[in-house]
Amino acid sequence: MAKKKSSDPQPQPLTGEALLDKVKGLEHLSKEEKARECGYYTLTKNNVERVNMMKFLNALIDAEGIELDGKQQGNGRGGRSASYRISVQSNGNLLIGAAYTKQMDLNPGDEFEISLGRKHIHLKQVEAGDEEEES
Repeated sequence: MAKKKSSDPQPQPLTGEALLDKVKGLEHLSKEEKARECGYYTLTKNNVERVNMMKFLNALIDAEGIELDGKQQGNGRGGRSASYRISVQSNGNLLIGAAYTKQMDLNPGDEFEISLGRKHIHLKQVEAGDEEEES
């Protein structure tokens, strides 16, 4: 860790596209050097430079648009997970289920066009504007 002059201001870390562009230009440096050059370091009270690798790596992940947390499904209760398999009910109906409609952000009243193939069923969501054009 390098000692710095106390007159150096605390760095302002880069984020987003600026961070990605800077990192691409520093491909010859080590991870720690890249983090430092992008402003991911602090000075301790003894003026020792400390690189914040976790903040740097998290900022890179955010800048790339990678979602690691994932969306929480349902209303927070346990329950069964979606199996992506359904069976025909005794009355001949197919019930898709709330887990799938929530995952697709569907709302009550959303309409679909059904097309049948030899061994498949396609559901195509009908947009609000499409319905008016056909009338």
